[in-house]
Amino acid sequence: MADRESTQRERQGIVVSDKMEKTIVVQVMSVKPHPLYKKIVRRTGRLKAHDEQNEAHVGDQVLVRECRPLSKSKSWRLVQVLQRAE
Repeated sequence: MADRESTQRERQGIVVSDKMEKTIVVQVMSVKPHPLYKKIVRRTGRLKAHDEQNEAHVGDQVLVRECRPLSKSKSWRLVQVLQRAE
């Protein structure tokens, strides 16, 4: 089981939608240099994550971990709410 823990990716992001039942949409940002021009490029992506207790709300900063596919578009789980929205 310890090997499986190391292969699961974790991402930090901000909740942009909590309208679905037991599902949140998390916006994550990645920053990396362009391969040719070396300019820093920021990319944002949206992940659907499973939130069993409906504890995360819009604006919260959360930590999500990759898991097995739970539905067609949901393969992440909420690990914890890092910071509540004000």
